[in-house]
Amino acid sequence: MAEIEGGGGGHHKKGGKPHGKKLSTRVDFTPMVDLGFLLITFFMLTTSMNKPKTMEINMPVKKDINIEEITKVKASQAITLLLAENDKIVYYYINEKTGEPETPVITNFSKSGIRETLLSRNKELLDRANHNNYDSIPILKEMFRLNQIPKQEMIDRIFAIKSNPSALIVVIKADDKAKYKNLVDILDEMLICNIGRYAIVDITPIEQELIKTAMAVKP
Repeated sequence: MAEIEGGGGGHHKKGGKPHGKKLSTRVDFTPMVDLGFLLITFFMLTTSMNKPKTMEINMPVKKDINIEEITKVKASQAITLLLAENDKIVYYYINEKTGEPETPVITNFSKSGIRETLLSRNKELLDRANHNNYDSIPILKEMFRLNQIPKQEMIDRIFAIKSNPSALIVVIKADDKAKYKNLVDILDEMLICNIGRYAIVDITPIEQELIKTAMAVKP
């Protein structure tokens, strides 16, 4: 039992009358210890622990696909992002007539960089196919926040929009000089831009030359 005792006793003041005897003071700290353990237990039971967060990554699936269909998809819907050094991104489209890569463009991870490119291109493709429900994704999230729709319904409806066959397809390739952080950042951009179809693929020697070409062009 924790306690503090203060001793007391009569003392005589020099040349004066003796003071009265002081009473002994005793403070018991045992209830404070019990309260401390109760508070620790309370916070342990009520505080939520950090939950591990996972990131969805779509990897290419090996299956038999018609070569003409692949070319058609790349030419009309795909954009290839090449992650380069110094936090730069080189992207290009496939020319629909020749099937060859068009002139590579260099950009960055800023809000006005690759994000603006992905948002505008995806909206352009969906508008061209008369699928104007792309802008409804923020509305669905707000409806869930206001408890107007259940979470699963929001997830299902957003997934249906993202997996639209007319939506943008993003191919991500990283150069050896790119940072691991760049890959994480570009995957975050896929979520921010509501890109439902993307894949991480190995970079080719031709695309490495495209990076050099884009880097050599002075802004």
